Amino acid sequence: MDAQKLVKMCNEIGAFFAAEPDKATAMAGLAGHLKRFWEPRMRRGILAHLDGGGAGLSPLAVEALRMHRAMLEPKAVRS
Repeated sequence: MDAQKLVKMCNEIGAFFAAEPDKATAMAGLAGHLKRFWEPRMRRGILAHLDGGGAGLSPLAVEALRMHRAMLEPKAVRS
């Protein structure tokens, strides 16, 4: 999936959670949404984009991705 589409969607989700007065709750909400509703390749894509500098990601999204990275990283498939 195109990184810019992922950035746009992540920022839109972040904008929704930005209304939350508690920043930690907002970041957990954003990360939880990505975990529940984004398929593994989308999560891998946004994390790879973050690793590449995270251009275009909102500050809330960057912080949430960094803080909750372990939860968001898809588990390796074993054969």
